[in-house]
Amino acid sequence: MQAKLTAIGTHVPDRVIDNHYFEGIIETSDEWIKSRTGIRERRYTKPNEYTSHIAEQAIRNMADNYGRDLSDVDYIIFATVSHDHIMPSMAAIMQHRFGLKQAAAIDISAACAGFGYGINLAKALIESGLHRKVLVVGAETLSKITDFNDRTSCVLFGDGAGAVLIEAAEESNIGQGISGAEGKYGQDLYLSTHSTMVNGELINASGKIYQNGRKVFKWAVSRMAEQIGVLLEKNQMAVDDIDWFIPHSANMRIIEAICKTAGIPIEKALESISVYGNTSSASIPLAWQLGLEAGKIKKGDKLLILGFGGGLAYAGNIIEWAG
Repeated sequence: MQAKLTAIGTHVPDRVIDNHYFEGIIETSDEWIKSRTGIRERRYTKPNEYTSHIAEQAIRNMADNYGRDLSDVDYIIFATVSHDHIMPSMAAIMQHRFGLKQAAAIDISAACAGFGYGINLAKALIESGLHRKVLVVGAETLSKITDFNDRTSCVLFGDGAGAVLIEAAEESNIGQGISGAEGKYGQDLYLSTHSTMVNGELINASGKIYQNGRKVFKWAVSRMAEQIGVLLEKNQMAVDDIDWFIPHSANMRIIEAICKTAGIPIEKALESISVYGNTSSASIPLAWQLGLEAGKIKKGDKLLILGFGGGLAYAGNIIEWAG
């Protein structure tokens, strides 16, 4: 049995935060933020609105838009770093809200690579014969874990959610994926509530996101350009065979640099960074949905997705859109 991605849905909060919002908090400007990140605005949840709320809406959007019956979903994979709770898992919360009593439920912590990891794991679960219908969710409320005293990172993050359905089918539209991690860089991008050592360095356990932007930028550009080549070779494809490149929307300058290094025309890159900011595990499905709404992605198009971030971790795949 093969694994086929059949549906996608997304949701973002109503509250729009433009760049001028930060001018009253830190020393910055709309022009500074746009020129260095490509971000014009992002979305924030309300104080009493959490990751489970927007994830639920993304799943409902997926079901409504595509008329997919979720009653026989038998596995839920939920990627996030901004849980409502560590226990119960976010996946278990979704299992209960949708009445999916037969579904197993796990959370994965791969930060911005989480959505890619989820798709690869879902494919493996189905092709092993263990499961037949897997719901993969990437959702974040990063505004609740952002350090607003850090002027280099607080302007980056936003809230959003995306979900896809992967089902057993006679033919697959999901290629051979890649995934990996380089834990030696863990101290350069972390979120912790415990004062402990990461790779021999004492970290600041503030419960907020810390990022060494320069190191992460350099790693993302060099390593992801390399992994695009690995992914293409694994699927016996060339850059010209790809219709759309959907990387994690970390920063528009990173996307531009990856495209240049990997030889992908920037016109083929789809992003969500400009209107939603960096939404970690949700950024790829959000960019995917924007591409669909703009009429760019068509049935049969080949999409190269690639997530990268905290861990440092990465995961990607090539998917033929089923329409």
